Amino acid sequence: MKGLGVSQGIGIGKAFVIKKRELNVEITHINDVDAEIKRLNTAINLSKDQINNIYLKTLKEIGEKEAQIFKSHEMMLEDEAFINEIKEKIKSEKVSAEYAIKEIANIYINMFDNIKDDYLRERADDVKDIIGRVLHNLLGVQTTDFSKMKENSIIVAKDLTPSDTAQLDRNKVLAMITEMGGKTSHAAIMARIMGIPTVVGIEGILDFVHNNDNIICDGKTGKVIINPNKKQLKYYIQKKLNEEKINNELKKQTGLPSITKDNYKVELFSNISTPKDVATVLENDAEGIGLFRSEFIFMNRDCQPTEDEQFEQYKEVLEKMNNKPVIIRTMDIGADKEVPYIDIPKEINPFLGYRAIRVCLVNVDVFRTQLRAILRASVFGNVKIMFPMISTMKELKDAKIVLEEAKQELKKEGILFDDNIEVGIMIEIPSAAITSDQLAKEVDFFSIGTNDLIQYTMAVDRMNSKLSHLYSQYHPALLRLINNVITNAHNAGIWVGMCGEAAGDFKLIPVFLGMGLDEFSMNAPSILRARYIIRNLKKKDMENIAEETLNLETALDVENYLSNLFAEEEDSHFNRRSKGSN
Repeated sequence: MKGLGVSQGIGIGKAFVIKKRELNVEITHINDVDAEIKRLNTAINLSKDQINNIYLKTLKEIGEKEAQIFKSHEMMLEDEAFINEIKEKIKSEKVSAEYAIKEIANIYINMFDNIKDDYLRERADDVKDIIGRVLHNLLGVQTTDFSKMKENSIIVAKDLTPSDTAQLDRNKVLAMITEMGGKTSHAAIMARIMGIPTVVGIEGILDFVHNNDNIICDGKTGKVIINPNKKQLKYYIQKKLNEEKINNELKKQTGLPSITKDNYKVELFSNISTPKDVATVLENDAEGIGLFRSEFIFMNRDCQPTEDEQFEQYKEVLEKMNNKPVIIRTMDIGADKEVPYIDIPKEINPFLGYRAIRVCLVNVDVFRTQLRAILRASVFGNVKIMFPMISTMKELKDAKIVLEEAKQELKKEGILFDDNIEVGIMIEIPSAAITSDQLAKEVDFFSIGTNDLIQYTMAVDRMNSKLSHLYSQYHPALLRLINNVITNAHNAGIWVGMCGEAAGDFKLIPVFLGMGLDEFSMNAPSILRARYIIRNLKKKDMENIAEETLNLETALDVENYLSNLFAEEEDSHFNRRSKGSN
C-alpha cells in the first residue's frame, strides 16, 4: 500500500491498531441551563488538567517547541470569547453542552479547512483534538489507552492527534501509519522531531490490518507492506541498516563548512516562523536563518502588535543566533493569512490580489512600525530586511522610502540601529524574475521563493489537486527563470539565496549549485544531508549538469535525469564511507 511519507526511516514490527469510538453528538434540548453550564465548566477544567499533564510530559521527553502546542490548546480553553460563544448557545437554544461545543467548534474548523496554506489549514487538527478531549470528558468516554502497547509496535490509526503523538512511548513505537493527515500536521511534525518513521494518507488501511500483523513502514517512500514475505523482510532489514549508517555519517557533518570539493562555499540556512523555532535551527547546525516569517507575529490576535512587542521577538531571535545572519521577511499577510485589524476585502483571486508588500504600502503606519522594530533590533545581531512579493520597481522604491523614513525617525529620537543593514527582496513573481537585472541595482540580495514562483509561472493554484501534475519545481521554465535571476544578480555584484521548498530538494541542490546559488534556506532537519551532498560535489561538474538540465523539455525529464544521476550514487557513497570507517 502507498501513502505519503512524512517522517523518514523504516519501521519493522507488529501492528497496534487504534480504532477510536466515533462520538455522535446530536441535538439534545435541556431544561436546566445552569446545570448544563456547570457540566461544561467541569469538563473544561478536567481537560485543562489533562492538557497540562501532556504539556509537562512533552516538555520533559520531546522539547519546549513541541510542548508549546499544548500551551496553545490550554489557551483556547481559556479564551473567554470562545467559551462564551458556547455558553450563549446553551442559554439561547437550550441545547446540551456537547451539541453547543460541537457546533461552535465546527465554525472554527471550517474556517481553517478553507485556508490554502498547508500549515494553517492543518491547525484544524488542533481544534479537533481540543474539542474531542472536552467531548470525551462530557460523555465520560475513555480516550486511547497507550499503556497496553507492546515493544516493537507500529501504530495504525485513522488519524493521530498531537495529544496522541505526545503520549507515545518512543521506546515501544517503531513507526506510525494513518489514513488521514498531512506533511505539516502537528502529529507529523512531532513524529519527525521524535524520529518515528511515519506514513499518512493510506485510505482504508484499517480494513486490511489487524492487531499483531507484521508490518513494514517506509517513511521515506510512503510504502507500507502488511505481512511481508521473507524476501521483502530481508530487503527492508538491510535497507534499515543502510539508513542507520547514513544517519551516523550525517552526524559527522556538524561543524563542517558547506564547501564543495573544488572550494566553492555556500551557506545553508533554515526557515522559521517564531523565536521558538531557533532551537531546532541550532540543533541542526544551520549557518543562519534565511526566512523569518514575521507575519505570524501579527496573526492569531485581535490588535496590531506594538513596536516593542515586535522588537522583543526580533531581538530574541538575533541574540539566540549569536551574530549568525537572520533574514526577516516583512509581513506577508493577505490571501490565506488574515488579520482582523487590517481591512483586507474578500477577493475572487486573493493570491493574485491585495497581499504582502501591497498591503504594507497601503497600511504605511503598520509597515513603518515593523521596520522601526527590526532596525532597533539590528544592534543585537546580524539582521537583514527582505520585502515579499515585489512585482515592480516602483513597489521596491516605495518600500525603501518607508524604510528610510523609519531610519530618520530613529535618528531624531537618538535610537541606535545598523545604518548599513542589508535590504533584499523575494523573487516569487515572474515579472520580478524577468526584470531582475534592473531590480538588482536597488538591493543587496535576492531570495528566490520557489513555492509562489512555480504557481505564478505555471498559472497553477498549488492547492488544486486536479492540477498537481503541472505544479512542479522540476519544470524547465522555472529552472530557466532561476538561472536568469542568479546570473543577473551576480552580474550586479549581489548574492542570491533561495527559501522555497526547492532549496531543500536533494536532487535539485546540485543543479542550483551549478547555477551559482549562494545560499540555500530549508527546513532545519535537511541541513546536514544537504551539507553532505555539497561537500561531495565539484561545482565545475555541476555547471555542466545544470546546463544539461536547462535543455530538457519536461519536468518529468528533469526529475528522471537527476534521479538517475544522484539518488543511487548518493546511497552507494554513504555505504562506501560507512564500510571504510568500520
